[in-house]
Amino acid sequence: MRLEEDVVAAVEQLRRERHIGLSEALNELVRAGMRARPQRRVFQQRTRALRMRVDVSNVAEALDLLDDLEHD
Repeated sequence: MRLEEDVVAAVEQLRRERHIGLSEALNELVRAGMRARPQRRVFQQRTRALRMRVDVSNVAEALDLLDDLEHD
């Protein structure tokens, strides 16, 4: 197993601060990472004024029309 330089530096720093062994420091850092929760991003609907009416009874046609507008 090969550890990246930033991980080795974090392990060594924790070992020095806590006066603990390599395995204990590595286990603590891994457990802290497993407990971390990723930040949730708020969903925001994107909208754009079309300035036209779209008949959505034919979904495929409406999507083609909107796709054409997006590429203009």
